[in-house]
Amino acid sequence: GDSAIPQAGALQIFAFVGFLELFVMKDSANGAEPGDFPGDFRNGALDFGWDTFDEETKLSKRAIELNNGRAAMMGILGLMVHEKLNEIDMVADLPIIGALQ
Repeated sequence: GDSAIPQAGALQIFAFVGFLELFVMKDSANGAEPGDFPGDFRNGALDFGWDTFDEETKLSKRAIELNNGRAAMMGILGLMVHEKLNEIDMVADLPIIGALQ
């Protein structure tokens, strides 16, 4: 319920997340204008060699990551649908692997 997290703890979490939003996790690529590369929250702190790739490789890697995210969303959606089917006592009978229990 509401008392699961003490008020002081909730305020600490809120303050920490607010600090991260305002001062650390800015949507800019190493001093670039915000929006130049949406989703790049490195701010010069983490690199892992990203800046050594050419533009074609960067675009390819972004597309791969976007497709992986889409596949993960579809997987989670499938799990949620399966859970709801079980709640109404409907057995999901799949053509390749059979019925899921």
